[in-house]
Amino acid sequence: MPVPIAPPVSVLHVPGDHDYVAHLGDERVTGVEVVSDRSDAADEGDGGGGWRPSPALDAAWVAAHADRFDVLHLHFGFEGRTPEQLRELVAAVHDAGRALVLTVHDLQNPHLTDQTGYLALLDVLVPGADEVVTLTPGAAAEIAQRWGRDAVVVPHPHIAPLDEVGLPRPVRGPGQERVVGLHLKGLRANLVALPVLRSLAEAVGRLPGVLLRVDVHDEALDPAFPRHDAELVAWLRGADRDGALDLRVHGRFDDAELRAYLRELDASVLAYGHGTHSGWLELCHDLGVPVVAGRVGHLAEQQALVEVDLLDPAALADGLERALAGCSGAAASAEERRAQRHDVALAHRELYRRAAERAAAQAAGRAAGRAGADGVPA
Repeated sequence: MPVPIAPPVSVLHVPGDHDYVAHLGDERVTGVEVVSDRSDAADEGDGGGGWRPSPALDAAWVAAHADRFDVLHLHFGFEGRTPEQLRELVAAVHDAGRALVLTVHDLQNPHLTDQTGYLALLDVLVPGADEVVTLTPGAAAEIAQRWGRDAVVVPHPHIAPLDEVGLPRPVRGPGQERVVGLHLKGLRANLVALPVLRSLAEAVGRLPGVLLRVDVHDEALDPAFPRHDAELVAWLRGADRDGALDLRVHGRFDDAELRAYLRELDASVLAYGHGTHSGWLELCHDLGVPVVAGRVGHLAEQQALVEVDLLDPAALADGLERALAGCSGAAASAEERRAQRHDVALAHRELYRRAAERAAAQAAGRAAGRAGADGVPA
């Protein structure tokens, strides 16, 4: 007799519009159907005007739309919710007979300085999820220690399009300066900007033929910007004027512009003071750009990098030399990333099936219990 084919598991990702999420699936791995949280006219009424939180973070929305999905897979973007709202969300998912999968990308939120409120949210989500996923063994060990949960470790897939992974790097000609880049973006909370910049400028000054390029979003130079740092801006302008660095001020790069920027670098410095994992590190790995970073989170488990004390100019100069010499082992190949994506998709399909089956069985058990309590034979 033919073996019956299991119906696909429908999965709602929160958020759904992210390269990481898009690359969790693979056309070679069937059995998973990704659904949207914005598939009706009411959800799409914002005219596409910028980012907004997923409506699926609201318990009432889940209760009303649970027929859309078997699994709600939560990644990030829940920082604006309260613990009580997330408890209601977890209950709504389970009351509907659906499963909650949580990927713990961040044990320390890079957008926040005080982690107390964020950890309170994880205190709800990690125990409440049917399956917990993370990206590195070190993060899984932290999760086990804090919450007693066994997290499934599935590595971060590629960020760059596969046809751009592992392309040859530009070759510097004789006399051309090699470029070390630090992108400050919008001065995210986990950046140790000015102390690292001072150390980095001194370190690059010790390396002949090396240029320090610093990029920053134009909004960060506006005194009205919430994270504006007048001392940092004055230092940047002075260092640029003195020739200690090449300052580039511009708007946010789109994805293609970001990849083009990284291809112009010979090494990228991550000036993070706290965090857990890094999509920037993954993108650099895809494009073959060596990364220099401090001892932060589980970056060193995530991908190869040069790990140094960023506030020690001598150690940083040595680390930059190693990165520029190609000692970091940073380059991915398209074949490796394609094979990894297949494995990532398989791992997620299995945990989705497991979570959905468990949630359905638990819902059936609750329904039978209610029926028995009402005097109706189960």
